[in-house]
Amino acid sequence: MFCWITILGGVLIMMGQHDRSEALFYYFRLEDQVPETHLLRLIEKHISFAFVRERLKASYSETGRPSIDPELLLRILLIGYLYGVTSERKLVEELRMHLAWRWFTGLGFDQEIPHHSTFSKNRHGRFQESKLFEQLFEEIVARCLEAGRVQGENLSVDGSFVEANANKESRIPREQLAEAAQVNQTVRQYLVELEQQNPTEEPVHEQELVSTTDPDATYATKGGTPARLGYYDNYLVDNQSCVIVGVQATAARMSQETVAAQHMIARFAEWQGREPASVAADATYGNGEFLQWLMQRGITPYMRTRDSALRKNSSLYGPDRFTYLPKPTATSVLLANHSTSSV
Repeated sequence: MFCWITILGGVLIMMGQHDRSEALFYYFRLEDQVPETHLLRLIEKHISFAFVRERLKASYSETGRPSIDPELLLRILLIGYLYGVTSERKLVEELRMHLAWRWFTGLGFDQEIPHHSTFSKNRHGRFQESKLFEQLFEEIVARCLEAGRVQGENLSVDGSFVEANANKESRIPREQLAEAAQVNQTVRQYLVELEQQNPTEEPVHEQELVSTTDPDATYATKGGTPARLGYYDNYLVDNQSCVIVGVQATAARMSQETVAAQHMIARFAEWQGREPASVAADATYGNGEFLQWLMQRGITPYMRTRDSALRKNSSLYGPDRFTYLPKPTATSVLLANHSTSSV
């Protein structure tokens, strides 16, 4: 550090100059650099990742060189999800520079970060086969329930269209899939998996035309948008805390949204040991089958029925013919009785 002292017009000016230099050793602890209120520190405090090694034990050989710790890989992928880093290559680059990220993964400055290709291999291999991400999600929901963060009384359900990484021009007749498989590895893998699953009935997502890039993707539209290839990502949310308590991906078919909703509600009810009091949704879910399913479980539905859209312009009993009264009064009861007798 040098200090320049200059006298200008009788005023003493002291201007410091910092030299960029790198010390041979630094004496500090990563533990001291992460604030107590940091998101990753809170996750470390409340979520246990001990189940990862036990769940994946059967996926590793007892001979050969030691592999990369699967818990380390999961922690790094979780960081990428939390901070919106979708590229695994970019995630590895960013991890080299973030102290809090290093602390959360347990990697010291002298330890090498796994190669970015390792994440893809495990995501499509051990992690997918063992449903590790699903178990981590369930672990987090369980912690929210134990802490009282999630009440589980009133829920909402909805589905979002997720566009597939496939162009609509890649669609061909389903009968030509076997021929296309001779030159397309994606289709070959799809046919192998289809044969292994050996479904007893035709899958609901099958269409006459399928994409050679992503045969599972469904050609559909939602919300008045142009038709695209994709899927539905369905969510179940606790209204009081806004915590997502259920997730399920389905084919992009409106009928599959209610099927996913039933599965998510049933799983969540099993976790917390009781049914929710109510479920809210849009008109997509307002069909008789789903409403009956809810009522049989004692769950109050708050959703518009699909056929109500056809009655909105009715001159008889459209929505504009009704007035909301927060509490029943003698007048409202009299009007209701009069309307019933008139019908």
